[in-house]
Amino acid sequence: MSDFKFCPICAASLIMRADDGDTRKVRLTCPDGHWTHWDNPLPVLAALVEIDGKILLARNAAWQDNMFALITGFMERDETPEQGIARELKEETNLDADQITLIGVYEFMRKNELIIAYHIKASGTIQLSPELLEYRLLAPAKLRPWRAGTGYAVADWMRQRDLEVEFVDRPILAD
Repeated sequence: MSDFKFCPICAASLIMRADDGDTRKVRLTCPDGHWTHWDNPLPVLAALVEIDGKILLARNAAWQDNMFALITGFMERDETPEQGIARELKEETNLDADQITLIGVYEFMRKNELIIAYHIKASGTIQLSPELLEYRLLAPAKLRPWRAGTGYAVADWMRQRDLEVEFVDRPILAD
């Protein structure tokens, strides 16, 4: 649930109200009808990055050791998803997106996000942003998708290439 407490138009305390009488859809709203918090899913972009025939997985600075996943980021105003993922790739890895192909769109309800996942053939020299601590380059056949969010995109990409898909519980790589 949202942290909103007051209407941004009139400052009235927000109330919970059924959406058009449908009691299954209850939303925060201004009692005078000025504003409704729709709480729509946030678009997140994900990149399964291929460079020199290997797949790049990275570890976020906030994650535990050996936890690696795809490059991700939020889409910004006035950019297409393809422009956004190319920007995120450049910002987080310094790589250039040479070819961008949609893998699929995936729900991530736990975080109220909608993941738009791409396969990107990239070039350049990897230089991680401070947001990322380390990376691994894996042969595509060595990937092990995880049962959450972007892991399903990894599995779909592998299936498209007739690679064996073996799920793991979390995106953790063994040494």
